[in-house]
Amino acid sequence: MTNFAWALPEAASTFAHQIDFGIYLIHAAMLGIFILWGTFFVYLLVKYRARPGVPAEREDHDDTPAQISVPDSFSKFPFGQILYRHKGELKSLIPDMVIMLFEIALIVFYAIPVWSRIKASVPASPDALKVEIISEQFAWNIHYAGPDGKFGARRPELVHFSNSIGLDRSDPASADDVVMGNEMHLPVGRPAIMKLTSKDVIHSFFVPEFRLKQDAMPGMEIPMWVEPTKVGKYEIACAQLCGFAHSHMRGDMIVQTQEEFDAWYKSRLAAIPAAPAPANSTEEF
Repeated sequence: MTNFAWALPEAASTFAHQIDFGIYLIHAAMLGIFILWGTFFVYLLVKYRARPGVPAEREDHDDTPAQISVPDSFSKFPFGQILYRHKGELKSLIPDMVIMLFEIALIVFYAIPVWSRIKASVPASPDALKVEIISEQFAWNIHYAGPDGKFGARRPELVHFSNSIGLDRSDPASADDVVMGNEMHLPVGRPAIMKLTSKDVIHSFFVPEFRLKQDAMPGMEIPMWVEPTKVGKYEIACAQLCGFAHSHMRGDMIVQTQEEFDAWYKSRLAAIPAAPAPANSTEEF
């Protein structure tokens, strides 16, 4: 496994920095709250510690909330009596309310807009690369639609160890399709629109440098996208426990220049076996 040490992994997609900002913001808020509460807790421990010759201070509450007289100014408002009688308890809730309002603001004004841009705003670029990712125990099958942008048909009866996704090579749309196992190539600076599914159990496609993680569900095709910003080789991991060999379900994400990607794709097309010839109904056996 890649060693990321104490820092976040390299940011290598267009939305990675937005994810990172949210992580840093939440951790900064957690650290601030921890320091404030820790300081207050230590202050109380010191101030009210047991000391020789100093009697403990006790506060008696002789009146129950129902026995406390409420000023007329509070009685005129809805729930005024309840609020006045429990004002002591309400004051103690002020810090909790401040934290709650901060969390609501973080969700409404940051998390939802960012998540919407990442998940709901799939690029409409005609140049976007189209890829299907079919997961299985314990491998990633990468299916490229090719220059025509059309995926060849897949048929379950054609699934074989040499044809892991059951691609029908007799389908004209599959003529320029490329299928890879545990190795995915993407051009830098070009959006890739992907459909993720699973052949068996739930998996989770995870590329840490892209800040991209999505569960793969059997029977569903889940859309996702990414636009790489840095050339390099990264790890594809499965982030969902999927069986006894889960830890071996790894692949390589290779980001190349457009020229390198085109050369690689042409080399893979040249290695595709010829489509089977249609059967001749008049042939004698």
